[in-house]
This record gives sequence, structure tokens and C-alpha cells, in this order.
Amino acid sequence: MPRARRSARIEVRPLATEDWPAFAELFGERGACGGCWCMAWRRPGREWEEHRGASNRRAMKGLVASGAQPGVLAFAGGEAVGWCSVAPRAEFHALETKRSLATDWDGSTWSVTCFFVRKDWRKQGVGEKLLAAAVAFARSRGARRIEGYPALPTKGALPSAFAWTGLPGMFERAGFERLAKTPGKRPIYVIRGRFGDSGH
Repeated sequence: MPRARRSARIEVRPLATEDWPAFAELFGERGACGGCWCMAWRRPGREWEEHRGASNRRAMKGLVASGAQPGVLAFAGGEAVGWCSVAPRAEFHALETKRSLATDWDGSTWSVTCFFVRKDWRKQGVGEKLLAAAVAFARSRGARRIEGYPALPTKGALPSAFAWTGLPGMFERAGFERLAKTPGKRPIYVIRGRFGDSGH
């Protein structure tokens, strides 16, 4: 990696309407992965499949244009290099269909559902900066409980395409705790409290 890139300062901020061009450039023609445009959790499976590509892009663009700020975007040298989706759990309709991710959530629960880091910026700590910013953003909006659903690592290195929900270690370093009892094998991590509260 060029020295200039290694030393570039990473700034993470909530995705604003004016950031759409940078977001779209980061996601590229494939919409990050398979025409998703980070709509996989917002649309139930069959609906998401039917809207892969341009339709998902329009849906995300409309969400951003509305000022909803559906996540946080990482910048380095004026370019977007990473993304993390975070919003109230109620907005992620696909979660309702996954029994393995059922929890005792309420209206103050937010979810961190996915990450996307530009290939040349992976393994540089961008994901951890995104997660920290996502937690701060959610808490600033009133979240008292934030959930994450990381992928379990395998014996070998987990391909980036399968680690889009993050990895357990990243959540643990950010102060999340793994729920002891879950309805499925997939781990669910939770951090509780707001700024000024003691403990998680």
C-alpha cells in the first residue's frame, strides 16, 4: 500500500444526502455485491431478489434523498472507502423472517447489519472505525440497545464476501457482548446504554 494511503486520515460520518455520489462510487456497478445496494436486510428475501440491481439502487437513493441517514460512511483523502449500515431494528424487515436472529428487542433497539470496505482498504482498521461511529450515531438518535449479527470465522480465512456482517472479534473489541442464549447457531452481539450511562 502506498505510504500516502497508509497515512491518510480516516473520517467517518453519517451518510448525508450530498454524500450520495461518493456512496454510489464506492458501491460501483455491482452495488457492493450482487446488486444489493445494502437493501438485503430492508427487504424480505424474495422481494430483495426481485429488485436486485437498478431497483435496489433507486430504493437506497430515495432513502438517502429523504435525509434518513441509513448508515455511516468512511472517507480517506476525499474518497469513500467504507460503509456500515445502522438503523432502528424495525426498519430491517428481513430480520423479522429470520427466526435464528429473533431477540427481545423493542423500539429503542438499533441494528448494525452490514459492512462494505473498498478492497484496497481492507485489513486497515476501517471496519472498527465504522462500527465505533455506528454505535455513536445510534446512541445519538436514542438507541438504548444495539445489536450485531457477525459471521462465525471458519478454520481458514473467511472470504470478504461472507464477512459482510462483520466478525465477532470486532464487535467484542467495541464493547459488545455475545448473548448466551439465541434461537439459532448464528451469534448475536449486543451493547446497551446511552452516552452518560454506566456499563453496557
